[in-house]
Amino acid sequence: MNERAKITASHLSRQAIVYLRQSSAAQVEHNRESTARQYALASKARDLGWPDERVVVIDEDLGLSGSGAVARSGFARLTSEVALARVGLVLGLEVSRLARNNAEWYRLIDLAGLTDTLIGDADGLYHPALFNDRLLLGLKGTMSEAELHVLRARLNGGIRNKAARGELRRGLPVGFVWGEAEGEVCFHPDEAVVTAIRTAFARFSETGSARRVWLWFRSEGLKLPLQMRQGGEIAGSRQATPRSTTSSPTRSMPAPTSMAKPARRRSWMPPADAGSACDTCPAPSGRC
Repeated sequence: MNERAKITASHLSRQAIVYLRQSSAAQVEHNRESTARQYALASKARDLGWPDERVVVIDEDLGLSGSGAVARSGFARLTSEVALARVGLVLGLEVSRLARNNAEWYRLIDLAGLTDTLIGDADGLYHPALFNDRLLLGLKGTMSEAELHVLRARLNGGIRNKAARGELRRGLPVGFVWGEAEGEVCFHPDEAVVTAIRTAFARFSETGSARRVWLWFRSEGLKLPLQMRQGGEIAGSRQATPRSTTSSPTRSMPAPTSMAKPARRRSWMPPADAGSACDTCPAPSGRC
């Protein structure tokens, strides 16, 4: 059947929604061609007979995964509009742009079949109420979900292989950079960064409280480096929480030999000799 033969006056009287999605912010920033192709689907909707005022572009999910692990407000909006029978056509560049998991995908095609809504991609138009079209949409959704599994397995396999050779380098805590030798961890070349982190550990050793360290840094007008870009460049320095500095996610990494890590107090109760600090502490009962 010709794809235009599936379009009726009822479809044209409702909205044509163009849905855009890319999996990550890096894709949105660097893969501009895909973004442009998705925006161009609005022209396809107009070519199929929808007037400009009834062509709606939903692009608020750019940079979000379609695996179902994160909430997508744009997709939720699309689904609700289809359920209310306000949509005559849903356009996406391909099925994987709409969803990467069968739960969301089959919910959409079920609603589209009940409300007489067409679904279109780069290959053509489909009516989910028709058996052959629904079968093809289901196969495309299954392949899209399987493709995500294959991509993830391929990436994890590469990571494990690199780790087996001892060449895997993950993100280091703020204030440390990778050296040239294998497994070498060095201090950041910026002395101000190292001094701020040394001071945070020293204050934490004295007070035993991350909150007190934060209050002291704030009272002194000092700042902690927040995060680092690849290569050791500091992305920004602002009033970060000391817990993000004193609690390293890289527990297994050995500390540089030139730094004696201060002993950390296990108790979060205020020390006995810190009565003056507790008198001014805003926390209930003087606890920080």
